[in-house]
Amino acid sequence: MPNILVIDDEPAILHAFRRVFRGSDFTLNTASSAAEALQAIAQATPDVVVLDVHLPDAKGLEAFRKLRSANSRIPIILITGHGTTDLAIEAIKEGAFDFILKPLELNDVREVIDRAMRSIQIMQVPVTIPNVPASAGPSNDLLVGRCAAMQQVYKAIGRVAATDESVLILGESGTGKELVARALHQHSLRARQPFIAINCGAIPETLIESELFGHEKGAFTGAERRRIGKLEQASGGTIFLDEIGEMPPLAQVRLLRVLQEQQFERVGGNETVTTNLRVLAATNVELESAVIAGRFRKDLYFRLNVFTITLPPLRERDDDLQLLIEHYLRRFTTELGRTIEQIDPVALAALRAYPWPGNVRELQSILKQAVLHARGPVLLADFLPAQVLTKPAISKLPGVGTGFDWDRFVEERIAAGSESLHAEGQSLMEREVLMRVLQHTSGNQLQAAKILGITRGSLRTKIRQLGIVIERGVWSNSSHPDA
Repeated sequence: MPNILVIDDEPAILHAFRRVFRGSDFTLNTASSAAEALQAIAQATPDVVVLDVHLPDAKGLEAFRKLRSANSRIPIILITGHGTTDLAIEAIKEGAFDFILKPLELNDVREVIDRAMRSIQIMQVPVTIPNVPASAGPSNDLLVGRCAAMQQVYKAIGRVAATDESVLILGESGTGKELVARALHQHSLRARQPFIAINCGAIPETLIESELFGHEKGAFTGAERRRIGKLEQASGGTIFLDEIGEMPPLAQVRLLRVLQEQQFERVGGNETVTTNLRVLAATNVELESAVIAGRFRKDLYFRLNVFTITLPPLRERDDDLQLLIEHYLRRFTTELGRTIEQIDPVALAALRAYPWPGNVRELQSILKQAVLHARGPVLLADFLPAQVLTKPAISKLPGVGTGFDWDRFVEERIAAGSESLHAEGQSLMEREVLMRVLQHTSGNQLQAAKILGITRGSLRTKIRQLGIVIERGVWSNSSHPDA
């Protein structure tokens, strides 16, 4: 019978595990400290270990490392109520099977344990694999968020950071793609070497080759001396190519050679430059569509798309908004020398109702503006920028009797500098359709899902993501009387 060892110093957690696995096909053993756990493993090797990160006699990953030293083949599932992105990345990088935050959903834990059991069964089949040396680079906690989608991002970083493989980072504008690139570098074997970021969409097409590959003296008008390009400067380290989808065709051809051979020539030169770098790329456009349209090389896409990390938009990050607001308010009040002790509930409700088309970057901008305008220790709604309070994208609800002014909406968003108008329009249209159907069905989700042609589970997800509240009527969070 499979044996599970649960290690936690909270009696309530141990009791919950005993209750969940009572009468099951598993034998459950428990320990309250790292010392007890090591003694238990010495007496009987468990098939799976569930380990609380913070124990009385071991903090952080100390207990995890001791257990790994005792038997590296046992899948270890880490649980903690004080998780950080750094800890999640380090744990996965060092071989943890999974990483789960408290409070625990024990059914989800059971599912992870089942996966671990399947994994250990597969491991019993002999397989020959090359030896890969383990290492750990310096850590830096750059990312903020505890939602399930961000936990997957941290785990993905942990899986690929220590390799030299190319990584393609996907996500809408403002979701934090460069932060992920920096985390990949800081947790890699190249962490002490250069990290150079370049925005391919911000450099004129006539200059991007010189910027990337460098040029020789006299290569073109104005080239008065040799220039060392970013690819050469990053040798030994990592180069991050943001907005890779905007790279012109000729530069794509030359970059492909760098990925294949780690060699290139400077513009106007014949000398072959050999480099040693890791390439990370990011985009907020669909590269597959760009390949089909002939704007992006298929072979380069395949080279870049070895491992993909997709960042969720802020509107899909559940309760992370509160964490991000608190984090950036602390940061900006310190940077700007202000004292803000709390945020007014009305201001918080306005921030929660806003759809955040610009994602985390827009949140940073709005909070910094609010801190600069704030007077006194409370951040009031009056200090927030107008677009948060007026919310033009959701200012007119379905069923009010007048149609939505799309011309005004587009004009206002362009004037506001939007870089994701397509996504904003889609989100608005989806909210309008769902609210009209839900009003038609008087909030009956089963009937609404049937009319919409989607599952009830999908409808529930969309209702949560779009901030729709169903009580006696159907409301958007931005207009609900209690918001």
